[in-house]
Amino acid sequence: MTLSPEERRAFLDEPLIATLAVAREGERAPLAVPVWFWQEDNGDLLFFTEADSLKSRLVEAAGRFSLLVQRTEPTYRYVSAEGPVVSATPTTPDESYTDASRYLAPDKVDAYVERTGATGDPTAGLVTYRMRPEHWFSADLGSL
Repeated sequence: MTLSPEERRAFLDEPLIATLAVAREGERAPLAVPVWFWQEDNGDLLFFTEADSLKSRLVEAAGRFSLLVQRTEPTYRYVSAEGPVVSATPTTPDESYTDASRYLAPDKVDAYVERTGATGDPTAGLVTYRMRPEHWFSADLGSL
């Protein structure tokens, strides 16, 4: 039922949407919102968002987050990763292009990258968060 590291890596390379979960202070439940993400060769998981967004403020405060990626067809399968933020840097055009290329038709990618305004400049307002997974949970219910 649990995915092997190779199966997990291949699954995370699919263009699936992740749910970002990050702690909140006080009596509020954790924030859980959908995000586009990508995986680097070393296994780090990345996503970007506006630097002044609630997601960004909470990730900065918590210093860690979780991503849950799932699919229901052809069988139910999921991977959840949790770990610390290892970097938070201004989003570059290359990062925006990598992200958009996973989810958009090729003829839409350049316009998306331009629209994000990703420049790598801290004043541009976008930040890329990199998480190094420490804990994994996964299952493939089709393997039962």
